[in-house]
Amino acid sequence: MEILYKNLLNFGLGEVIMLCIGGLLIYLAIKKEMEPTLLLPMGFGTLLVNIPFSDALAGPIKELYEAGIANELFPLLLFIGIGAMIDFGPLLSNPKLMLFGAAAQFGIFFTLCMASIFFPDIDAASIAIIGAADGPTSIAVANALGSSFVGPITVAAYSYMALVPVIQPPIIKLMTTKKERLIRMPYEQKSVSKLTRIMFPIIITVVVSAIIPQATALIGFLMFGNLIRECGVLDTLSETAQKVLANLITIFLGISVAFNMTADQFLKPQTLLIMGLGLIAFIVDTAGGILFAKFLNLFLKTKINPMIGAAGISAFPMSGRIVHKMGQQEDPQNFLLMHSIGVNVSGQIASVIAGGIILGIFGS
Repeated sequence: MEILYKNLLNFGLGEVIMLCIGGLLIYLAIKKEMEPTLLLPMGFGTLLVNIPFSDALAGPIKELYEAGIANELFPLLLFIGIGAMIDFGPLLSNPKLMLFGAAAQFGIFFTLCMASIFFPDIDAASIAIIGAADGPTSIAVANALGSSFVGPITVAAYSYMALVPVIQPPIIKLMTTKKERLIRMPYEQKSVSKLTRIMFPIIITVVVSAIIPQATALIGFLMFGNLIRECGVLDTLSETAQKVLANLITIFLGISVAFNMTADQFLKPQTLLIMGLGLIAFIVDTAGGILFAKFLNLFLKTKINPMIGAAGISAFPMSGRIVHKMGQQEDPQNFLLMHSIGVNVSGQIASVIAGGIILGIFGS
C-alpha cells in the first residue's frame, strides 16, 4: 500500500496552488460561463500537468503543445473558424468605421512602453498584445516571439475577454456624458454586392501582407475563413469551420496551453504584473476608441455616439453588443448594434495587423 501513497508526498505548495487555480478556471467556465469553451479545457489541463510525475505532461499534452502551439498552428486554424463567423457587411456599408478599430489598438503600444520597464523587449511585446483582446493573436505572437510567459499571457487574454461586460461599461460611463450617450446614429441599410464581399478578404490579405509580411499568416487565415463564408459555394464547409473546426481546435488549444501552466512556470511575481498590465491594456484600448470618436465630433456636423469607439477592441461580438445595450439603457429607441458591430469587426482586423506589426518589430 505504501507505493500507492508515495506520490502524494511529492505534492508541494506550488502544485496545490495550481490545482486550486485549475479548479477556479473550471468554476468560472461552468458557473459564470466565462469563455467556457477555452477556460474549461485550460483549467482541466492545469490539473493534469500539476500532478507530480504526470505522464500527461511528458506525453499527450507535450505532443499537442509542440504540434499546435509551438508552431502557432492551433491559433491560425482557429482564425479560419473566426473568419467564417464574421459578417463584414456593416463595415463594408460604412468603411470609415475601420478607423475606430485602429484607434482602439492604442492600448497595445501604450502597454508595450509600460511593460518594457519591467520585462525584456520580447516579453514586453508579448504582454502588450493582450490589449488586442484576441486570445489566438496573443498566443500566436507570444509563441512566435519565444516569450517565457505564454501561460500567464493566455490566461490574462482570455480572462479579460470574458470580463469585457464587467470592464467596459464603467469606463464608457466615466468617459462619456449622458448627452453623448443619447446621440442617435440612424443606420442606413446599404446593399453590399456579393462581389464586394468576396473581394474584400482577398484585397485585405494582399494589401496587409504586402505592407506587413509578418502578418500574412494571421490575416490570411482570418480572411480565408471569411472567404469560405462569402463565396456562396462552400456553405457546408463554412458551417464546419464555424462550429466543428472552431470548437475542436479550441479544445486542443485549451488543453495544450496548460503545458505552460505548471507551478514552476506560472507561480512567479511576474504573473500578477502581467495580469495588471493586461488590464491596463484593455482599459486604454477602450478609452482610445472613445477619445477618437470624441475627437471626430469636434469636426463633424452629424455627431457620432462616442460609445461605439469602445467596440473597437477585438472581443467579437461581446463588445459590440455591450455598446448597443448601453445605448438602449439610455434611450430604448437608440439602435447602435450595426454601428458597434461594424466597429467591432474592424477591431478584429486591426488587432491582427497590430500583432503583425509587433512581430515585424521584435520578430527578428
